[in-house]
Amino acid sequence: MRAKAAVLNAYNTPFHIEDVDIEEPRTGEVRVRIVASGICHTDGLAQHADLPFPTPGVLGHEGAGIVEKIGEGVTTVAVGDAVVIGWPWCGVCEHCLTGNPRYCDLLGPLLAGGGRLDGTTSLSRDGKPIHSHFFGQSSFSTYAITSESSLVKAPTGVNIEKLGPLACGISTGAGAVFNVLKPTLGSTLVVYGSGAVGLSAIMAAKNTGASTIIAIDLHDSRLALAKKYGATHTINANSANPVEEVIKICGRHADFALECTGNIKVVRQAIDSVGMMGTVCLIGGAPAGAEFTADHLTTLWGKRIIGMLGGESTSKKLIRGLLELNAQGRFPYDELLVEYPFEQINEALAASYSGSVLKPVLRMPNH
Repeated sequence: MRAKAAVLNAYNTPFHIEDVDIEEPRTGEVRVRIVASGICHTDGLAQHADLPFPTPGVLGHEGAGIVEKIGEGVTTVAVGDAVVIGWPWCGVCEHCLTGNPRYCDLLGPLLAGGGRLDGTTSLSRDGKPIHSHFFGQSSFSTYAITSESSLVKAPTGVNIEKLGPLACGISTGAGAVFNVLKPTLGSTLVVYGSGAVGLSAIMAAKNTGASTIIAIDLHDSRLALAKKYGATHTINANSANPVEEVIKICGRHADFALECTGNIKVVRQAIDSVGMMGTVCLIGGAPAGAEFTADHLTTLWGKRIIGMLGGESTSKKLIRGLLELNAQGRFPYDELLVEYPFEQINEALAASYSGSVLKPVLRMPNH
């Protein structure tokens, strides 16, 4: 069948919306009619070759929509179900079997290999294959073929148009707090970067025992939002040394720091913000091959520097939990979203990079 997709024909070029052909779902696969897809910083990394993904290809990894057709053997979703497309995982490696599918042994090729694990792709143009299955979905398209195991059924009555960002960016920030840092009562947490990921982390932190939540950014408008969503203190890094200010606010180094920017200079600041037995979690997407440094001696004093993917846990548990908090008014992530029609994908990406928009979401034309 035919679909409209935003094709990246070459690195460092704009997306071009084209008619493409999409295969029927195979065994264990589902065809989803995409209603909306969030735009994530990782899509921009792939567009500019900072995350290797072959071209021509279709990106997009925060898709939500309606199940339109199921392949043989699919039992957990049915035609007509509203779903979020979560991360792919093989289901048979040690990490998958022990409840850590974010660290699946095959995660690299599943996320950015350009097709299924067998090398095939579900998309083509004029009989020639187009790379697809970005993060197991390639949701910058009106339709996507994905694995049944990646899907999370949405609760009845939830607005599907606002669900896609829960697949990656929003869940990454919140999951870093809930599943990795786990701030205890009276602890101090610093969040570097008050974009959609950082603000999601701040919303999550407000639901923990952390008594001091410090937001750091370059834009006063974003710091104002950080205050609104739970930050107890803010620091504009344009006018103050973040590490020195953190120590002043806390009276010592912080217990926890979360780095959401992917900027190597900021990574070092986050590391230097925590003290003995402190933990810094790195979740910002830096270009492939980027390296950072840390002071050896102070790191020996019990400091933990850890990386994290996708909020950890499983897509089902994480997304459903965040939706429950949202329904209770305790995690208003949907207030960060700004909708764009699909044909304005390049403008939406530009707005995201400029900082004028926190979280762009593309509305598909068939909805």
